[in-house]
Parts: sequence; structure tokens; C-alpha cells
Amino acid sequence: MRKLILSILGIVFIIASIFFAKTLIENKNKVKPVPPKVVKTVFADTISNKKIPIVIPANGNLMAKRRFELFAEVQGIFIPGTKLFKAGQPYNQGETLIRINDSEYYASVQSAKSNLYNAIAAIMADLRLDFPEVFPKWQAYLNSFDLNKATPTLPEMTSEKENYFITGRNIVSSYYNVKNLEQRLSKYTIRTPFKGILTEALVTEGTLVRSGQKLGEFIDPSVYEIEVAVSKSFSNLLQVNESVELNNLEGTETYTGVVSRINGSVDATTQTITVFIEVKHENLKEGMYLEARLNARNEENAIEIDRNLLLDDNQIFVVRDSLLDVIPVKPIHFSDTKVVLKNVPDGSVIISRPVPGAFAGMLVKVFQDRTPKQHN
Repeated sequence: MRKLILSILGIVFIIASIFFAKTLIENKNKVKPVPPKVVKTVFADTISNKKIPIVIPANGNLMAKRRFELFAEVQGIFIPGTKLFKAGQPYNQGETLIRINDSEYYASVQSAKSNLYNAIAAIMADLRLDFPEVFPKWQAYLNSFDLNKATPTLPEMTSEKENYFITGRNIVSSYYNVKNLEQRLSKYTIRTPFKGILTEALVTEGTLVRSGQKLGEFIDPSVYEIEVAVSKSFSNLLQVNESVELNNLEGTETYTGVVSRINGSVDATTQTITVFIEVKHENLKEGMYLEARLNARNEENAIEIDRNLLLDDNQIFVVRDSLLDVIPVKPIHFSDTKVVLKNVPDGSVIISRPVPGAFAGMLVKVFQDRTPKQHN
């Protein structure tokens, strides 16, 4: 009985094994489903090489082209004038900016002038007897001598004897002493060299002014300059009198200036060259911060794209037969957000926006609802 049961179980096991093996074979031969391919949609542009203007950005603060720093060369009390010596006060050309009390020094100048006059008058009798031919011109000089006016130039000495005679009486040395005193007397009054405005006032009326003390600053508000630093690689491309576009920090105002000067030396530390841009406008003030755009040159057969589209090894992505590919390019100029490239064939379709995870050979689809634009 036991043998019969074991035989039946063996037969059942064999049959079950056959069915299990058959099931495994059938499952192995089934075709596995192929996962669908992922096609990324990209934005692309068709390239057309054109002339690209290379613009160099720069910035700096405005400074008056004509400025006059006021320093005292003499000492005395600051005398009030017709206008208050205050910052913001406008002056016309030739007006008195500062007057320092010169009464004591003026008296010494007048004394020296009087001594010169007396010295010349004392030799007139000798001139009439010994040098009658030169007497008229020295008489005319005395007649024109006015203590309240600048000392006139001594008559020209035409002979050696006359020269010895005049010099021996200390006339010439006295004359130049007087002229030296008069020159110093003129320093007690400071006049405006041009029409402008006082931007800094460091003294007030009635204070004691000392020699060498800075008194203030005077500028011409009609013409300003901005000093900018440009890479030395563009030094041979910039030209004097070239037009420059300027705008304020907010970008709300635009001005037009010209390159007035270009420094002849390169800064050894920064390897830059200093360029001065002259600009005129009634709304400009000294110290304003402006941004400049210098037109360096025009690059032929080039394109301009966003900097984030340029790969690290100077390559860019192009679309060929729905696949991404890379081509080598030659960068010419980098700005803050753009790069100028050469060696990009006309008609190339390049991606215009970065594609995350992009690689050569990636299957892509160009977005069709966007009107292609040409880079220029």
C-alpha cells in the first residue's frame, strides 16, 4: 500500500514539473516591451554671420574738466566781499573770490615805490649834465610814475655808460624789489579765472588765513570728464574724438560724450590704460557715477550669443538631424552677459537656451512655435 502511494506522488510530481518547465519556457520567449524614447524640446536659432560691434563697458565718476583749488600764499584776515564765500555760490570770470587784509603790506609797498621815485629824481640833474641825450626819456618816466598804480617798466638803457650810471645808483635793484613786492601784494586778492561755481569753502569771513592754507575749490560746471580704465588690448582701437554713450546708474538718463584724451602708459598693476571722456550737459553734477560704452571696433563674420551657451572647451551645441552635436568656435570678446564668436558656419542651427543634461548625440526636437531669429 505504501509503495502504491509513493508511486502516485512521484507521477504527480513529474507531471507538475513538466508543466512548470513549459511555463518557464513560454515566458522566456515573450518579447519584452521597449521603453519609449524621451525626446527633449529645445529652442534653437539659425545663424547668419554679420558685422558685430564690440562695445567695451566702463564706469567712473564725473570730475570738472577745469577746476581751481584755492590756496593762500599770504597771511591775514579774510575780508568780506560782495558775495558770500559759500559752497554753491556762482561767480563770473574776473570776480573777486577772496580778499585778505593787505593794509600793512600795502604801506610797505608804497614806501618802496616812493624810495624808487626819490632815487630816480635824485639823479635827474646829473643826467641833464652828463647824459643830455637820455634825459628826456627818464623825465618822461618820472612824469608817468604814479604811486597808486603799478610801477612802470624802466626805460631801456641804450649805452654802456648809461647802464653803469643807472645801475651804480641802485635804481635797477630798487625797481625789481618794488616789482617783487607788488607781485606779492597781488596775492592778497584771489580772482576767478573763469565763470564757475564754488564747490568747497573751508574758511569764512573774518577768520585768520595762514600761508599755505587751503581755502576752497572752484570749478567750471559746463564741461565734465569721466576717467575710465580699459584693457590694454583695446588701446590701439580707441581714437580721440570718438563718440561714447553714457548713462546713469539707474539707466534713466543717457548722455553723449567724446574721448578727449588717452593715457600713453599702461598701469603695471592692472594692465589697463586710462581713457578720459568729455561730456557736457546741464543736468550733470561733479561726482555723479556714469557708465560708458566705448565702441572699440567692428568684428566681421561673427555672431553674438549668451555666455552661458558657450561650453568650457570653447564649443557650442548645434542641432543636426534631430540630434545634438558640438562644434568648436573662437571667442573674440566677452561682456557681462554676451560673447562674440567666430568660425560658426552660416545656416547652423544652434540652441538658444541652455538644455539641462545636454550631451552630443541627444535626441531633441526644435520648438516650432517660436519664430527663429538671426544673431547679429
